[in-house]
Amino acid sequence: MNDGIIFAFPIKSRMLPTPILAEKPVPSIGPKKGLAGNKTPNFKTPNFFIVGGPKCGTTALDHYFSAHPDIFVAKKEMHHFGADLRFGSQFYRRDRDAYLAEFETWGGQACVGESSVWYLFSREAAAEIKAFNPDARIIIMLREPTAMMYSLYHQFRCDGNEHLPTFEEALAEEEDRRAGRHISRQAYFPPGLFYRATVRYAEQVERYFEAFGRERVHVIIYDDFAADSAGVYADALNFLGVAPADTDVDFEVINGNKSVRSPMMRAILYDPLVRGTAIALRDRVPRPIFNALQKFENWFGSLNTRAEKRLPMARALQLSLRREFAPEVERLSALLGRDLTHWSKPEPGSH
Repeated sequence: MNDGIIFAFPIKSRMLPTPILAEKPVPSIGPKKGLAGNKTPNFKTPNFFIVGGPKCGTTALDHYFSAHPDIFVAKKEMHHFGADLRFGSQFYRRDRDAYLAEFETWGGQACVGESSVWYLFSREAAAEIKAFNPDARIIIMLREPTAMMYSLYHQFRCDGNEHLPTFEEALAEEEDRRAGRHISRQAYFPPGLFYRATVRYAEQVERYFEAFGRERVHVIIYDDFAADSAGVYADALNFLGVAPADTDVDFEVINGNKSVRSPMMRAILYDPLVRGTAIALRDRVPRPIFNALQKFENWFGSLNTRAEKRLPMARALQLSLRREFAPEVERLSALLGRDLTHWSKPEPGSH
């Protein structure tokens, strides 16, 4: 979780018995006039979106784009679109005015964009973005399903969305979690705990193909990005209609695996009751002060994490999941016109 504000004190954790979809709807996000493709916008609003998926390289691509002089990238993970995405009260979800305010520092760049990884998962975000800007360009990043789920589990363990101590337990509890059981009060996005649903890529990608047409949707495979970041980045610039910059890009590893130093500190920092109250009062706080508090929270939260090498997934579980997702991978391969069935096979060197 990358966004929010800090005003917190410890409250004893308990399990949530309530249904996970009992959240108030996101404010209306009707269409906005004045945008056309990748031309310089009349309003400082996005004309491209990195829509996901999570743990597929979106943070790195967002970071590389932000260094380009002809691209403006707003704050990541705002999740303004996707009315069906049910975030907890501790997640700061902007209304239209607050969302557009994030683009006020635009400096005239031709490409204006934002990245929110759950737009791909959302059943409604594609249509909502289409209504907002029919000429927007969409970037989708996909990763081998088993690796993506395992990485997502560890991300959630670090940021507090997941409390179960093993990936195996988390997978086993998916059905109960759909009924609202076995979800910690610290969870800010319970639907993300349906790990298998997060990698139903074919139907997710197809929503964007149907909404925008294939010519306005650029799909990046994580394997390609990891093997040739510079080449994939150049292709993405070409998709956006942006020339390569004269400055060199440092294709460093971004957003690697992390663990939390102090779970208690995390519980204090992201307590839903206090965070939710603070977010509800944001309109009474001058925006510069609110933004400064957000930056302080992000800085303070970063002090409570450390880079940590992730242990490999149990081989038997990996093979089982790859077999389970083989039909999904075949559907995606047919949709993209690219053979990805190696995702369903054992990794080289495994037995």
